[in-house]
Amino acid sequence: MNTNFTILNSDSIIGRFIKCVKAAFPKGMKTSWWLIQITIPVSLIVLLLDYYGVLTFIAQYTEPLFKYMGLPGVAAVVLITSIFTNIYSVVAVLTTLHLPMREGMIIATMCLVSHAFIIETAVLKKTGSSVVRMLLLRFIGSFVIGWMLNLIMPGTAATHFATINSQHKELSTVLYNWVFTISATILKIIILVNLLLILQKMLEEFGLIKYLERPLSPLLKLMGLPEKTTLSWIVANLIGLAYGSAIMISLVEEGKLNKDDADLLNHHIAISHSQLEDPLLFLTLGYAIHWLMWPRLLLAILSVWLRKAELHYLIKR
Repeated sequence: MNTNFTILNSDSIIGRFIKCVKAAFPKGMKTSWWLIQITIPVSLIVLLLDYYGVLTFIAQYTEPLFKYMGLPGVAAVVLITSIFTNIYSVVAVLTTLHLPMREGMIIATMCLVSHAFIIETAVLKKTGSSVVRMLLLRFIGSFVIGWMLNLIMPGTAATHFATINSQHKELSTVLYNWVFTISATILKIIILVNLLLILQKMLEEFGLIKYLERPLSPLLKLMGLPEKTTLSWIVANLIGLAYGSAIMISLVEEGKLNKDDADLLNHHIAISHSQLEDPLLFLTLGYAIHWLMWPRLLLAILSVWLRKAELHYLIKR
């Protein structure tokens, strides 16, 4: 009895793991429900837009631009959805569009750069960055990254793209098939969201983030970032931009981090953030996660060094 108690008490590893699960699960189910409420209507709207030919209409006007990324014109619908909503909505739209794997990963990576503009730009502004600069950086950056991936990603751009399934089928048949597809997506969302939140709680419970701070400091210098931004960078990349910026806001208000350093970090995390949670969401579509991660990191590093070069030039003038 005593042995079992020792194993399961709150100070043991297993006990602390159970504590993390108990803390994460209610929030995980609440978050999952919120995501499902977004996913179902977005997915259904996109399906109906495709069924009635609206997506085809949009595609014919955006095809000339998106062909440079190896994408069909209909990919514009995914990017527009991303800009005004979030990555969860992107997953919902991609679930419905059935793009080939290569094209799906390219537009997914573009969306990981350009998403939630309204909310995330407000967060970046609060820590001292220009709204216009951040918007342009992310929007242009998403097209640069799409163009780059189209050049280096194995395989060739598809010449024919399947859409949801077209108008020659009865609407009842299309809806019937959609119910099965969206049910599988919902199940995956519930599983992945809960696993992610448990992992987040474990990082907090076992204090692992602070042990990453010191060894990562030299890496941040290589990326052109000040040492004071280490913790914010870790949090932003592991959990999300808003969490990382929350730490930055606190440091700026306390005078421990000046706005110039915060602005440099913003040039990085505007492009590369939530490297853990967001890419994992695309597992529901079978995408190779590494293609969704390292291109953003490289572009973010380039963005910081270009910003530093710009500042150096302005000082010299």
